[in-house]
Amino acid sequence: MAIGHASLVRLARRELPPAVADQWVGLLRPSLHLRAADEDEPLVGQLGGVPVLPDGFSWPHWDGYGPLAFIAEIDCGQLPSSTLSMPRTGTLLFFCADGQVGSDPYPGWPPTVRGDPENRAAARVVYIPAGTPVSERNGPAGIEPHSLVELAGELFTTGPSWDSPVFREAIAHLDDDIHAFMSDSSNQKSFGDALWDLMPKAPGRHRISGHADPIQEAVELDVAHTRLGGAVPYGNPALHEEALRWTLLAQFDSDEQAGMKWGGAGCLYWLMRPHDLATRRFDAALFTWQRD
Repeated sequence: MAIGHASLVRLARRELPPAVADQWVGLLRPSLHLRAADEDEPLVGQLGGVPVLPDGFSWPHWDGYGPLAFIAEIDCGQLPSSTLSMPRTGTLLFFCADGQVGSDPYPGWPPTVRGDPENRAAARVVYIPAGTPVSERNGPAGIEPHSLVELAGELFTTGPSWDSPVFREAIAHLDDDIHAFMSDSSNQKSFGDALWDLMPKAPGRHRISGHADPIQEAVELDVAHTRLGGAVPYGNPALHEEALRWTLLAQFDSDEQAGMKWGGAGCLYWLMRPHDLATRRFDAALFTWQRD
């Protein structure tokens, strides 16, 4: 069952001080939870399998590493785009270095460290406008497709993580008692456990849009570090300011059915700036990964 807006509001009122709850609720965003489709269920895309690409389109490649692996395909025409601020037509394809091929210093997976500037090249998003002639394309030598999992989608509501830059910015003006509450790890655990109990329980934390579900720190900080060339350390105010400019495009979890294992229980994330998303500049998307 999808998470409703009202359920998250009740959780926030129960677990957070009123002033913090008000800010958190104001940041709720819709998202599309992706899961393996049941028989005869409408499809929104696929994990793994073989992608469709325009004739003459070069398979995404990372210089010095090799070809990227195909991760997922999303049919934007099947998304509730008016809700998710996604294109209403066309197809999104996601590619990532997955350890099948590679050479020193990138011999396996993960392809880089989190926040590394090299993450710009380690993954790619391809947007294919509707009406473009396409055909199925097998990957280059050394790239075996992941197992095909057809995906259905279900709208649900997401809230920001405890250390989300937009959430921290929203409560920055609150008093010292509030910041003491936020610094208490037991409060974070209590809230995180309560939120987890409401999460969709279908295998995989796959989603389109909304707030990311990080495994470690906020993923916005990772892509900000990438965007700033790796020169600004975590904790620096400049990194926080850059992180505020990024929002989740998609995340794809480890998935046993698809044969995808991102460092154990890891997850792949692609983020974009809202203006780039609105103008379909998917080449400006940035990638990060996290794992336990």
